[in-house]
Amino acid sequence: MERRNFLQSTALLTAFGIPSSSVFSLPTEFNEPIKPFLLPGQPPLNHNGGLNIKVWVRNEATGGLFSSVECAVAPKLMGPAPHAHKELDELMLVLEGTASVLLGDEVVEIKAGGWHMRPRMIKHTFFNASDEPLRFIDMYFNQPFEQYLETIFFKLTPENGYPSGSEKKGLEIKRLSEKFGLIRYENADDQKKQIIKEYGLM
Repeated sequence: MERRNFLQSTALLTAFGIPSSSVFSLPTEFNEPIKPFLLPGQPPLNHNGGLNIKVWVRNEATGGLFSSVECAVAPKLMGPAPHAHKELDELMLVLEGTASVLLGDEVVEIKAGGWHMRPRMIKHTFFNASDEPLRFIDMYFNQPFEQYLETIFFKLTPENGYPSGSEKKGLEIKRLSEKFGLIRYENADDQKKQIIKEYGLM
């Protein structure tokens, strides 16, 4: 049964143009079968004037195959500096507003209801260039990337002894980036500033 479910999932991903071999491989043995679960609906996530996340599906709940988070982005707000992932593939579903995504050197717009695939090893970032809130679901394959995001958003905070711009916070972000295989480019900060200026972002 687990193998059939895996193959069905792989077929779905292949439909988005992702070779199954590049997403994940079938584990040699399953310690425990994946159990059904229900996540009751909740009010839309509030951006709180910035960028906010909520974890929905945790990696361990799917046997390490998949996780997802909801993201809310305030109007005219820049996302992270351009980066890539060594092993992580991301699939975005826009729920509200319009996401602007830098993929390589091209910016594409994904409106509500649209999907966008970001395979590993491709430079990318996202931002909200509109005057309306942006909300989307990001889905992650191959890594418990929700753990990285929760640490960045909720643990490395001034209240926990990590002031913004401090050396301590920078070293911890560097350690996490290496652990999760994030590729940071030398010109990423300059490119981020260029996007902010071009689109009038915060």
